[in-house]
Amino acid sequence: MKFGLRYCNTGRYTDPAKGVELVQAGEAAGFESAWTVEHTVIPEGYESSYPYSDSGKMPGIDTATDLPDPLIWMAYMASVTSRIKLATGILILSQHSPVVCAKQVATLDAMSGGRVLLGIGVGWLREEFEIIGAKFEERGPRCDDYMKAMRALWQMERPSYDGRFVKFDGAYCRPKPTNGTVPLIVGGHSKAAARRAGRLGDGFFPARGNPQPLFQLARDTAKEHGRDPDEIEFTASLPENLDDIPVLAAAGVQRILVPVTGAAGLANRIRGPEDLKEWSGLIEKYADL
Repeated sequence: MKFGLRYCNTGRYTDPAKGVELVQAGEAAGFESAWTVEHTVIPEGYESSYPYSDSGKMPGIDTATDLPDPLIWMAYMASVTSRIKLATGILILSQHSPVVCAKQVATLDAMSGGRVLLGIGVGWLREEFEIIGAKFEERGPRCDDYMKAMRALWQMERPSYDGRFVKFDGAYCRPKPTNGTVPLIVGGHSKAAARRAGRLGDGFFPARGNPQPLFQLARDTAKEHGRDPDEIEFTASLPENLDDIPVLAAAGVQRILVPVTGAAGLANRIRGPEDLKEWSGLIEKYADL
């Protein structure tokens, strides 16, 4: 079992010094990864409904909230650490140029020694798509196409791709990722996300609720598409009861993410970097699950 910190580019950790303190303390305590979130803009008065809260609004994030770009934040943290992996959870892939994004991510991965995990998702905030100029209605198929195109740029000797939204022939994109590719981890607590993980993902992270039915759907979809379901790495959120960690491990979970911000509930388990030393024993306890 691996443990990650989520979501590290929010709250007090948008301050560079505090972010460095958090991530360095996490690395010293044995955390495997530090995870970020992405919203390029927060549209004033948005009517789209955030799927993970009863209010339909993002808790703790509004028009007055600093939310650094995840890739730039990760690059900054890569320069002051040596082992901890740096992840997006999620990057809204269908809002990006897949070619430019592939270049940015591969560069960060190469310069950090292969420490990037690219969690991706389709997004839910229609108004943000409209401001960026991306097609909200096409976000699902675009995400699929972009994932395939980025892998081609990273993995092929002579990168070529002929998809619905992306086409190129002999498009050399260097540097290559350190390990030949960057893991693409599909995020989202939906059947569509589970199926996308089964078809295309190196991993799957349903951020809320009971993930086990979605894990099974991802496995079943992988089999339907001729993939080995055991090659999909499953990530889950920290359970309310720590005794449930072995239960998640038995269900195939290989990574658990621990929240680092918030005013109540599980967030109080980590009030700040000073609390991370206490997690070393728990990380060691569950390392062999």
